Amino acid sequence: MSSWRKAAKANQKTHKERHQPESRKHLGLLEKKKDYKKRANDYHEKGATLKLLRKRTLDRNPDEFYFHMINSRVKDGEHHELEKEDEHTPEQIKLMQTQDLKYINMKRTIESRRIQRLQSQLHMTDVADATPNTHIFFVDEGEEKNFDLAKRLDTHPSLINRKSNRPRLSDLNKITLPEVNDEIIKSTKKIKEKTYKELSQRIEREKQLTVIQQKMELKRHLQDAKVLKPKRIQSGTKVSAPVYKFQYVRKK
Repeated sequence: MSSWRKAAKANQKTHKERHQPESRKHLGLLEKKKDYKKRANDYHEKGATLKLLRKRTLDRNPDEFYFHMINSRVKDGEHHELEKEDEHTPEQIKLMQTQDLKYINMKRTIESRRIQRLQSQLHMTDVADATPNTHIFFVDEGEEKNFDLAKRLDTHPSLINRKSNRPRLSDLNKITLPEVNDEIIKSTKKIKEKTYKELSQRIEREKQLTVIQQKMELKRHLQDAKVLKPKRIQSGTKVSAPVYKFQYVRKK
């Protein structure tokens, strides 16, 4: 029956809405029903929003608190989130999302062993000589002007600034030094600089892996704490893991 009604309306005359008369053209377009429906719906939506806001204002609790109240600020009528320092670096996030704790521990152990091997080869003598230090000598009055430090230490004047490997003159006379040209000195210096650079990079990488390991271990401990949630004492940063205080639980 409904299909017959639709078929009957197929030849029905289409009633068109009239346009704005010529005498009223200066008033603009004549509002049609679809325009009125849009305007009416917008009016009712705004009225409902105002009614809801008015109700929330009447029902508001003066002691109500949300953390978003202190984590955002209103500037020029707009809410802006307070920028917080990132707790993780992009490299740390990538490692924590793709690798497990055993892998991080293994890589950190490898780096620490390589650091120990490099430190045993370099002996860090250049760093020791660059560190400022004081050495006091006590002399009699009147001998301060004529005090000879090289003679007092019984060594060559060019070796005075050394803190290690500073032989005496008697030992220098017994040592037979090999013949060394400028090319060997330059190549040795380059190798030493390259080794020191590798050592510094590995130390920095070992520190980063240690921080990642601490963060992952702490995350696992927080998941295991089911009875009471631990209290956070210090927030985490890119170079340190957060600090939590766990409740003491006696083991049977």
